[in-house]
Amino acid sequence: MSTDSRPPAADAELQRALDAVGDPVRRSILRQLAAADPWTIACGQFDLPVGKSTLTHHFRSLVEAGLLEQRDEGNRRMNRLLRDEFDRRFPGLLDLVLDQ
Repeated sequence: MSTDSRPPAADAELQRALDAVGDPVRRSILRQLAAADPWTIACGQFDLPVGKSTLTHHFRSLVEAGLLEQRDEGNRRMNRLLRDEFDRRFPGLLDLVLDQ
């Protein structure tokens, strides 16, 4: 008889969110987006000390956690913080992260 060792979906979703906001590079992305109007910062405009492939990984983590939405405009990928949506799922978590 086998047992399922996966956490419940809600726990997995919370863990993904915590992992996303726990990284200093991703927190910097979130802070920069929170200070800007939606859809005004392209991926290449962030002031971050990481390479392009690493930055792509960080953006993907934020999208998968439900913190970030991206859309292509010409040859640029624009970003929008999904603050309201994230706050409905995890009230207060994003505020804690942005205040650090």
